[in-house]
Amino acid sequence: MKTILHKAHTRGHANHGWLNSYHTFSFAGYYDEERTRFGLLRVLNDDTVAAGMGFDKHPHDNMEIVSIPLAGDLHHNDSTGRSKIIKQGDVQIMSAGSGITHSEMNANKDKEVQFLQIWIFPEKRNITPRYEQKTFSVEERKNTLQTVVAPDNANALWINQQAWFTLGNFDKDVTTTYQLHNKENGVYVFVINGDVSINDVELNKRDGLGITETDSLHIKANSQTEILLIEVPLRLNK
Repeated sequence: MKTILHKAHTRGHANHGWLNSYHTFSFAGYYDEERTRFGLLRVLNDDTVAAGMGFDKHPHDNMEIVSIPLAGDLHHNDSTGRSKIIKQGDVQIMSAGSGITHSEMNANKDKEVQFLQIWIFPEKRNITPRYEQKTFSVEERKNTLQTVVAPDNANALWINQQAWFTLGNFDKDVTTTYQLHNKENGVYVFVINGDVSINDVELNKRDGLGITETDSLHIKANSQTEILLIEVPLRLNK
């Protein structure tokens, strides 16, 4: 097993007033040649957007973009005519494909919105842009793992890549195991809240851990814990 540890305080940080953003990987004005991606995971941004503010319309192409709200409500508009609100408990995926323009705004005038924005390189390029969102029961991930994004699971959002997103909320001292779908993949663990040990590596709130060369993860919650697992191929298909 090989690991790469990214402690929360080592992330890139940009505070624009209306946007307070932490970057696990190189993004915008933050660049670290050692942290450009983990396999096909390109971006993991931890964003807080001020009341009534947000990202104006901007383009994307050939990227799978997943948004996971942690608090508040996020208003999504895109060039296909969609206008959707996503909130805590929801997960959204947008396949930018051959090209799409979208905006993301805080839907509320009186409180912040916090969300994770995650980019994955696609399996097939230049597909027709697509959008999907789903509300997941938070209770169904209590002391267990819940798959929310997958290429092969009818209960999850479909992604144009051999990648799996899994969420779990655990009470202190609960243990479980995550079995990789493909032992050639890697898993990036992101601690949303709490303290957890992954294969005996201790992690705290907003820490990240990339793991390769293993077929399973042993998870032990050291406090009330919320985690995100992102399993991805380590290299692009040629």
